[in-house]
Amino acid sequence: MTRRRVLVADDLPPVLATIVTLLEDSFDVVAAVTDGASALDAWFRLKPDLAVLDISMPGMSGIEVAAELRRRGERAPVVFLTVHEDTDILGACRAAGGLGYVVKARMDADLIRAMEAAYSGKEFTSRFSDEQDYG
Repeated sequence: MTRRRVLVADDLPPVLATIVTLLEDSFDVVAAVTDGASALDAWFRLKPDLAVLDISMPGMSGIEVAAELRRRGERAPVVFLTVHEDTDILGACRAAGGLGYVVKARMDADLIRAMEAAYSGKEFTSRFSDEQDYG
C-alpha cells in the first residue's frame, strides 16, 4: 500500500518537529515548512496528497494558503492545526476549503483521524475544551 504524501506547515520549529514525528509512521512527510509562502512553493513543487496547515504563520496564514490553493484549482484535502478554539475561525477554514480542524491540545488524539477523514472527503473537527461531552 502506498503511503500518502503530506505537506506540513507550522511556524514553530518544535511544534513542526512534533507533528512530523507523530505522522512519520503513517505518512510520508514530503515537506515541513515554517511559513505560508514556503507551503505554497512546496505544494506546487512536490504535489502532496494532503496538507496540514497551521493557521497563524508569518506572511501568509494557513487560511490564505488554502484559499490560494483553491483559487489555483487545487483540490487535495487540507487539515488545519491551530490553538484557536473559535467557531468563527473554524468557519473561515471551512470557507477556504479545509476539511479538518484540529486543536493543537488534541493533536495526539485527533490529527491522524482528521487526516484520514479529510482524505476520504469528510469533515473532522476537534472538540473544543469548553464543549460538554454528552457521550
